[in-house]
Amino acid sequence: MELVLPDICHKQAALDYRQEHFDHGEMMIHGDGGLDSAETYEGWLEGVKAAKHRGEPTEEFVPAVLYFGFADGKLVGTIQVRYKLNKRLTDTYGHIGYGVRPSERRKGYASKMLALALQKCPGLGVYQVLVCCDVQNIASAKTIIKNGGEPFLEFTEEDGTVVRQYRITL
Repeated sequence: MELVLPDICHKQAALDYRQEHFDHGEMMIHGDGGLDSAETYEGWLEGVKAAKHRGEPTEEFVPAVLYFGFADGKLVGTIQVRYKLNKRLTDTYGHIGYGVRPSERRKGYASKMLALALQKCPGLGVYQVLVCCDVQNIASAKTIIKNGGEPFLEFTEEDGTVVRQYRITL
């Protein structure tokens, strides 16, 4: 497993990844930096590259690095490291968001991607990492705990979903 920065050469793999989520009724893809709603791959790629160089966080945007997770040459997941948080992200979703394509779940890829992303965090100035998941998502909770996550707080989204935030100290 390796994390790679998205590039134009990944276009078809990324579009296939997105389509697989859509085909499974998942219109929101976690950790994808907006790929799920992008009009074009090229426009999305430009935005992802720009996010890396943002300055201080605003209410709308924070600096972030997005990686594709590849295993045996196949795009299996996305993971985004937000290395400076605004108040909303500090209180809710935290530094890292990730997702794995439906056909590749329960194979350990999320845990491997998170471990690799955590290795990148100190280089981005992040030593206390906040990661969250829906309390009903047992697989994601196990992934976070396996990588050193300790429950920190819970919040309820507008739709009533309860989300637990974890803290990982590096």
